[in-house]
Amino acid sequence: MRFSLGFSPCPNDTFIFDALVNKKIDTAGIEFDVFPEDVETLNQWALQGRLDISKISYGVLPLVLDRYRLLDAGGALGKGVGPLLISRTPIALTAIDECTVAIPGRQTTAHLLFSLAYPRAMHKEFMVFSAIEEAVASGAVDCGVIIHENRFTYHQKGLVRLMDLGEYWEETTGAPIPLGGIVFRRDLDPGLANKINVLIRESLEYAFARLPQLPDFVRDHAQEMDETVMRQHIDLYVNDYSLSLGEAGGRAVQTLLQTYARVHGGETALL
Repeated sequence: MRFSLGFSPCPNDTFIFDALVNKKIDTAGIEFDVFPEDVETLNQWALQGRLDISKISYGVLPLVLDRYRLLDAGGALGKGVGPLLISRTPIALTAIDECTVAIPGRQTTAHLLFSLAYPRAMHKEFMVFSAIEEAVASGAVDCGVIIHENRFTYHQKGLVRLMDLGEYWEETTGAPIPLGGIVFRRDLDPGLANKINVLIRESLEYAFARLPQLPDFVRDHAQEMDETVMRQHIDLYVNDYSLSLGEAGGRAVQTLLQTYARVHGGETALL
């Protein structure tokens, strides 16, 4: 039995999925065709229903719940993990609405959190997350929303933080930040979804049990090759919520769905 599986090449995802896709755990005969892609590419593929199992931004979840079900394991959710708004020089937060802002994809959670903080900002440029630092540093845009390992590297280019959009979310909603989750096609057997969920959790437990060792799979795919940054990335984005959303995580996801409906003026999607 084979499934197509997409996740990002970032250290948090490769850390979670290493044991699963490289058969370090017993997968009970289940095989995977792996697609390591930028999360915004995965978001667009999810809108098309292209993969059986995929990492997505929670920002796109309301648009794909008719086609996919959310799995309990493998996601990124927590406090202090949100995107940052950065610029070359300090800019008054009251001036952001007039700035050109680089966003890591239209359907990303980062865009949703930025829109929550700045609903009237209209000068947005959507680009792959890894290009945003350079776009800000070169002056191509006034400021940018950064995610992933760029949270740890922007200051090395002399860039400054204007706002922690995750902190704004937490203060506004009182909920941890749902960044990305794993979804499974609804037209496949729900029992298989449960099996995949168990395998993802076992894969992560395998990785946790071997810390501080990092798998070669993580190093081979990391854009930022400095091992300290890889470890910071994993420490920030992989936690108990990655093993299981639990009740608190489930409430946070529902809060995000309600926020999406409010920001976009639509109905609240249901899990």
